[in-house]
Amino acid sequence: MKFYLGTHKPHWLGLLDIPLFVSHRTLRERVGLGHSPLKALVGWALDSGGFTEVTKYGGWRTSEGEYIAAVYRYRDEVGKLEWASPMDWMCEPKALRATGFTVEQHQRLTLDNYRNLTRRAPDLPWIPVLQGWTLMDYYCHAGMYKAEGIDLWAEPLVGLGSVCRRQGTIEVSKIIHGLGGMKLHGYGVKTTGLREYAHLLASADSMAWSLGARKNPPLPGHTHKSCANCMEFALKWRDALLGTIQR
Repeated sequence: MKFYLGTHKPHWLGLLDIPLFVSHRTLRERVGLGHSPLKALVGWALDSGGFTEVTKYGGWRTSEGEYIAAVYRYRDEVGKLEWASPMDWMCEPKALRATGFTVEQHQRLTLDNYRNLTRRAPDLPWIPVLQGWTLMDYYCHAGMYKAEGIDLWAEPLVGLGSVCRRQGTIEVSKIIHGLGGMKLHGYGVKTTGLREYAHLLASADSMAWSLGARKNPPLPGHTHKSCANCMEFALKWRDALLGTIQR
């Protein structure tokens, strides 16, 4: 499993030689006119920031054209972009309450956006995202893709959405096992769960280090109030997590 360290500090792309997972919502403020050039040292992946968009505004305020233009900038100016998430629609209860839509409607919107992005910008490295809440939901969404001529089991990578904020890891484990054979990227899967099913994932990301840092004292010798923005803390956390998974 390839692990992407999640970060809300886009400039780390030019400082660290490990795979990073960066949100469009933070990167768009760093790349563009008036900013010093930012060049990634190694391959990284882009999160669309969809959970915040959908839950905060009840839908996407960013247009497809704006997002496509931004991803082109990231690919060309930052470089080493491995893949980009589409403008998907999560199926967590909070997201459904924000939009008033059903799981099926969110799945259809996610699929339609993926098709539009790949049609309008076929040279960008989009990945499809599978959304749902129950295992049967995910099967149904895979069926929607199949009806459009997209076999997710044949795709090089498929994002597994709506798993990040679940309290239990058992239900996520059942979903991942149930989608066996699909090359999945686990969005923000819980680190406790990774110890069980990391071997079933092609890749995963997590920014849990920042939340953990807020709940604990700063590292010895650090003068800031917490290590929630601290590169050293993030790297130590990553090393510990990967060591646990390997064992």
